[in-house]
Amino acid sequence: MFTATYWDERYGSADRVWSGNPNPHLVTVASDLTPGTALDVGSGEGADAIWLARQGWQVTGVDISEVALRRAAEAAGPDLADQLTWQQADIFTWAPEKAAYDLVAAHFVHLPWEDLQALHRRLADAVKPGGTILIVGHHPSDIEAIQRPAHVAVLMNTAEQLATTLDADEWEIEATNPGRPFTDPDGNEVTLHDAVVRAVKRG
Repeated sequence: MFTATYWDERYGSADRVWSGNPNPHLVTVASDLTPGTALDVGSGEGADAIWLARQGWQVTGVDISEVALRRAAEAAGPDLADQLTWQQADIFTWAPEKAAYDLVAAHFVHLPWEDLQALHRRLADAVKPGGTILIVGHHPSDIEAIQRPAHVAVLMNTAEQLATTLDADEWEIEATNPGRPFTDPDGNEVTLHDAVVRAVKRG
């Protein structure tokens, strides 16, 4: 599940994989910020990056899948072309430019813990002083609420665990695990929880 081939096949298996709506945590956080430069990691079909661009941000969307990136560029259309840059990258080895972004966001990028920590450190380095990093993942408690693939379930972390990657002397950190309503495939109403880390770099 960590290869370009896997994700190209996943995106190529359907006309659309995700909802096309921006992540609500991103909307909440970015709505409080002055638009500047943003990095969306694991950008998929581009909903978050496109929403940011429409709010006036200059956005780089990064994903491992060329299929997803092509679909995102098509969804954005020519009107936003000057505000969006799409980049294919393997996030196990890729590193963004340091201190280049006012906002760095990574939503539901689930990797083995050591690899995830390494990625988050590189993303933290990419944030300008005074900038914001937003990390959102699935909370481990979701395993009890809805069936998820076993290979995803073992990669879940709490917000408190995710926040340990950031140095509290360098960041103002807010770690929360908010719940949200969800209808499972059988039509049952359940509550899922997201692990959300929002942090502002000091300086």
